[in-house]
Amino acid sequence: MFTQPCEARRTARVQSPKSKVQSQAHSHASRSIGAHINFWLLSLAPGFSRVSGASPEANCFNSFPFGNAKFGRRCGPWTLDLGLWTLLLLYSGATSFAQLPTNAIPTFAALHSNLTARVEHPRLAAAQLGVKIVSLDTGKTLFEHNSGKLLKPASNAKLYTGALALGRLGPQFRIRTSCYAAAKPEADGTLTGDLTIFGRGDFSMAARFHGGDYTKALGPLVSALAAAGVKRVNGDLVGDESFFRGPPFGSAWTWDDLGNYYGAEVSALTHEDNVVDLVFKPGAALGQPVTITPKPATQFLQFINRTTTVPSGGKRNLELHRPLATGAVYLHGSLPADDKGWIDSMTVPRPALWFLAQLRDALARNGITVTGLLRTRDWLAAEAAPVDYGKQMEIAFTESRPVSELVTQMMKPSQNLYAQLLLLQVGARTVKPGQTTEEAGLAEMQKFLAEAGVKRGAVLLEEGSGLSRGCLLMPDATVQLLRHMDKHPTAAVYHAALPLAGVDGSLKSRFTGTAAARNLQAKTGSLRYVNSLSGYVTTAAKERLAFSIMLNAYNGTSVSGREIIDELAVLLANFAGRAE
Repeated sequence: MFTQPCEARRTARVQSPKSKVQSQAHSHASRSIGAHINFWLLSLAPGFSRVSGASPEANCFNSFPFGNAKFGRRCGPWTLDLGLWTLLLLYSGATSFAQLPTNAIPTFAALHSNLTARVEHPRLAAAQLGVKIVSLDTGKTLFEHNSGKLLKPASNAKLYTGALALGRLGPQFRIRTSCYAAAKPEADGTLTGDLTIFGRGDFSMAARFHGGDYTKALGPLVSALAAAGVKRVNGDLVGDESFFRGPPFGSAWTWDDLGNYYGAEVSALTHEDNVVDLVFKPGAALGQPVTITPKPATQFLQFINRTTTVPSGGKRNLELHRPLATGAVYLHGSLPADDKGWIDSMTVPRPALWFLAQLRDALARNGITVTGLLRTRDWLAAEAAPVDYGKQMEIAFTESRPVSELVTQMMKPSQNLYAQLLLLQVGARTVKPGQTTEEAGLAEMQKFLAEAGVKRGAVLLEEGSGLSRGCLLMPDATVQLLRHMDKHPTAAVYHAALPLAGVDGSLKSRFTGTAAARNLQAKTGSLRYVNSLSGYVTTAAKERLAFSIMLNAYNGTSVSGREIIDELAVLLANFAGRAE
């Protein structure tokens, strides 16, 4: 299934040619100005050198053009005077954060001065930045800046949900989906009465768990029913999603998220991430509508196609809109005739009914017919008319992939639905009358964090994914969680579940060509005006670090929040010294 990290809104996927040229021009100008200023600095500063063997403190200028960026502070054997400081300020306006540092940082003093200069940069004056860096080897704090401030984490919240799932469920736990009926099928394969599919939140019935093959997502469930001897259901196909008590969305998810793939409805019966992937291609002739191919094939959504194929070289401009609680998808915009195609996704309403519709089609393809209707039962219906499944027969069942794999598929692509379902899975074990499953999961989260040594009040989560703008965390808390999980029995699974810089997940295209590539393992996070990155990195001196970097209320134009954070992370990978 086509996915993007929840951090990346679709509108920001493609950089326009104009912005790319402007970015390149700015970068070239920065390098040119920087080269001239650095040359001038070399002629003025005794003891400062770019060559191998230079004094350690002097090399702080190699890795950061501001030196210590504090008037009157020392950088090696010389002190910045007013004229030099003024020049450095000019240089700070010309240089770009986008140029990731590549030189080794030989001493702790140099690392500290580099980090300090960056977190105190004037462009961050209106923003809120929190940083905490701790050595896993010694327990020493290498650096902290506003680490006790509550900040919006975005998808860094998934670090907590993943840890909770591994800690409370265990890496080998599997989620069971049951098929109930009043009796076994007859000798001829006829099942008399309704067939109920009772879901418990298995989200591995999706193409991403089956090599991208949409036709195999429901295969295990179909095979289980066939193995039970079912050939015909003389009754309704019922989807029971009452295992989770509460609304079908995470708390404080905003209404304008709900039509996007990262805001899909939550259900104990989930199929294909509760979205339909849409493949767009130009029409056969100019002026004709763009062609749309839903994957998996379905008639569950109705498409009102108001798109147009425009001449080659034109602009791709497609918009999707599904009014809430409806299955009608409105498509507007255009696609050039020479466009190679575009893939997007649309959420489905009533995911349990979507599950049943797809299951009925899959059963039919395998020779199993359903004569009755499709019906669903949620927690409200279950309260009004309880069903005692102890008096029915479980004629078949399937089990999900192990939690270790579920957590990995949640963390690496930053999948919001999966995170919320894992939180609910934990909550379902302890939910009390009058309490939602989400509330029970969050209560268990607080118990888990207390065991991990996280201080009370440092983690204020409202749901499991971080999509809520009301979630708040302290960098202190995240680093403590990372330290705890590094010693946890599931430490290897937790580490492996995180995106690896330059290799996979939401870090696949980040940190390439730096010391962080194939080294840094971390969870990303992004909402509007929010960027975060927290995880593990090994320094050039082979010291293992846990870190958390959270940037809020930043609206930079020339330098993105992600670039600012990435620079800080690369400094850690370049650190060749030891904490003092």
